[in-house]
Amino acid sequence: MSESEKKTVHEDKIRIANEVVATIAGIAASEVENVTSMSGGLADGIANILGRKNLSKGVKVEVTGKEAVIDINIIVEYGCRIHEVAKEIQSKVRQAVEGMTGLNVVEVNVNVLGVNTETTAKKQAESEELTSLK
Repeated sequence: MSESEKKTVHEDKIRIANEVVATIAGIAASEVENVTSMSGGLADGIANILGRKNLSKGVKVEVTGKEAVIDINIIVEYGCRIHEVAKEIQSKVRQAVEGMTGLNVVEVNVNVLGVNTETTAKKQAESEELTSLK
């Protein structure tokens, strides 16, 4: 083997788009109990109008090198322990993104933008309706 063959170095790269990381994070976060929805901005609203399901809705990702910072905007169910929901989201998102991409997730910031009271109101109305039927 010649000297030039021994010194061959491959510099292959793998780049994972921010949208892919955001989709993984969005799916992981939406699977957490008491997360009623992900809250996105104008672009997500337009996607919904056009009938497209945006799995990265409410998720912002910044990837630099082999590290990722993830911001997630959520709406939670009324009556839940918000801090516990947020911690579970952080854990599941970190685990999913690191496991699927190999990136080091340095931050998962959870922003709770609202509380869903509709489901609670529906449950109360159903409960009252059942009570009145007895």
